[in-house]
Amino acid sequence: MKKILLISLLFFESIFSQKTTTITVLGNVQDGGLPHIRCEKKCCNNRSADLKVTSLGLSLPNNQGFYLFEASPDISYQLRYMRTKYESSFKGIFLTHAHIGHYSGLMYLGKEALGAKNTPVYVMNRMSTFLTDNGPWSQLVSQSNIKLFNLNKDQPHNISNNVSVEPVLVPHRDEFSETVGYFIKGSNKTAFFLPDIDKWESWSTSLSDIVMSSDFLFIDATFYDNSEINYRPVESIPHPFVIETMEVLKLLPKKDRNKIYFIHMNHTNPMLDPNSEIALRVLEEGYNIAKIGQTFEL
Repeated sequence: MKKILLISLLFFESIFSQKTTTITVLGNVQDGGLPHIRCEKKCCNNRSADLKVTSLGLSLPNNQGFYLFEASPDISYQLRYMRTKYESSFKGIFLTHAHIGHYSGLMYLGKEALGAKNTPVYVMNRMSTFLTDNGPWSQLVSQSNIKLFNLNKDQPHNISNNVSVEPVLVPHRDEFSETVGYFIKGSNKTAFFLPDIDKWESWSTSLSDIVMSSDFLFIDATFYDNSEINYRPVESIPHPFVIETMEVLKLLPKKDRNKIYFIHMNHTNPMLDPNSEIALRVLEEGYNIAKIGQTFEL
């Protein structure tokens, strides 16, 4: 009888265990979060949704563990979300660059919080030097809370037999580190994660070519258009406006535009309101707006 019960349990476990590599959206807001500091506008005062700073989770099948893309200020929530959803262990973090919403969550791996032991953190060379040579991040390295692994541009890093992560250099405000996007390649599909970039014309790579070589793309949507930027010179924050991205991709078939999931939205971006006229217009054009909890199989 016990043998029959054990076989039955194993059978049901095999049915319900995760069999594919999965990407999960863990946040979709720009570095400053929402509500944004000192913002008293409607965009921050009338929010019922619990929005988090941009991050993706990558979960390997059969309880092989999960990774985060970005160490956001909301990393505590995002780690809990992944552990609860996939009942799996935390394997490491891939960072894109040294702007606060993308790496400052590392602080929670230190002795004041988690007190982690040798958590793998995958970075480019300048990012590695920045973390090693500057406090308080250097303490995470010296006390072995994190262990840095240097990546090379355009070279895949294998994290399992069927999954690789490949960094691609992009132009951005590189005060402290270079900036990368990531191709995340599974057995069947490829995702592309690019939360921050300067204007598309400053990049030597064609965005349309990236779309054609990927199945899902999570790309910079910081501002919908320049009407949001009335508090800083536009030249100081040269992200591609969503309307510019849609113009660049307008000749693509709708099935290819449908691969795009806009992410990393500033608190002023009307796309964060799913009922706004602009959000509905973006969806009508065939694009998607990334939301917490969305999952994608690779």
